[in-house]
Amino acid sequence: MTIPEQQHIKREGYSEAMRYIANAKDYLQKAGMDNNGWYKDKKYVRTACGTAYNGLLEALKVYLKLKNPEVLKTKERKDIDFYRKHLAKDNKKMLNTLNSAYSILHIYGYYEGNEDPIMIKLGFQRAKEIIDLIKPVGATQ
Repeated sequence: MTIPEQQHIKREGYSEAMRYIANAKDYLQKAGMDNNGWYKDKKYVRTACGTAYNGLLEALKVYLKLKNPEVLKTKERKDIDFYRKHLAKDNKKMLNTLNSAYSILHIYGYYEGNEDPIMIKLGFQRAKEIIDLIKPVGATQ
């Protein structure tokens, strides 16, 4: 794969992943905050967390495609363990970041619908760290 092809894949993937994050932030705005500083509407928090998590999965697909395009062609199910297995091989720091983002966004935010803004913000930060793995040269945001 040539460098221009890699940059094109990064641009497309980064743009899509960031679109997910932007949509997730919009959902958090809709959730609103109560007088104690917690999100008010669990439905929007869940939707925001699920959307942000899907954005980081989009970034991981691009990351793996750039590292080893054959990996994504397998019939193996692309669940959290799939991504963990492949990150464990070459990027332990990002594996830890993925585990954190998964716990916060997918379990804590999406499944449990927790409305703690500090945790949700941390989950978004972790997702952005993963998305930044594929940030193309010259990209803003």
